[in-house]
Amino acid sequence: MSGDNVSTRNVWPYYSASNVQAAAEKKADTSLGKDDFLRILVTQLQNQDPMQPLQDKDFIAQMAQFSSVEQLVNMSDQLTMLRQNLGMASSMIGKEVQWYEYANTGEMIPVTGNVESIIIKDKAQYARIGDKDIKLDDIVSIADQGGAAING
Repeated sequence: MSGDNVSTRNVWPYYSASNVQAAAEKKADTSLGKDDFLRILVTQLQNQDPMQPLQDKDFIAQMAQFSSVEQLVNMSDQLTMLRQNLGMASSMIGKEVQWYEYANTGEMIPVTGNVESIIIKDKAQYARIGDKDIKLDDIVSIADQGGAAING
């Protein structure tokens, strides 16, 4: 038995905390995506029985299903993005922001105010500041209520 030594020499050099973390973070993706659905459809068309080709109505039904799946995936992506954007925008509530407006003279002047809420109208996000709704894209700076600028 003394001649049956097992060496760990080849295993341990490749064992590190980052490798273990990467393996732990890796999740098994068991869902089918758009590309998988297309691959299945192409494979089905390539391997169909010449004596019983795919019927037009079956093909149209499958294309409609694919279109529905694609639209659902796109809708899910858009809802996720909207939720993330609202989450980030809501962190502005209670902060002092600055934007520019035109004065009666036609020159641009800086205006500041405290964000009371975030709203969505006309497919865009706005900060409600007093009686004004300021588009988030128009805000040029964000600060704590005391006026200390926030580094982003």
